[in-house]
Amino acid sequence: MHGSGALTRWLLENDLVDEMILIVIPVILGQGARLFPETGPDLALDLVESRVDSKGVSIQVYRPAGRPRYATA
Repeated sequence: MHGSGALTRWLLENDLVDEMILIVIPVILGQGARLFPETGPDLALDLVESRVDSKGVSIQVYRPAGRPRYATA
């Protein structure tokens, strides 16, 4: 799905995402809206596939993996 970060976050929060493909283009645009804000539920993601094309565009495929587990000190 292209476009709405708000819709993406809503779908993730409601467990309606089976797979997510993130495409990162190596360009610095300055400030902008964050896809994943600092507040909100944490979500673990399993990396299924990762590749980089000849222009440096990074393509990662993730699947939701429930709640993350953090290391204890």
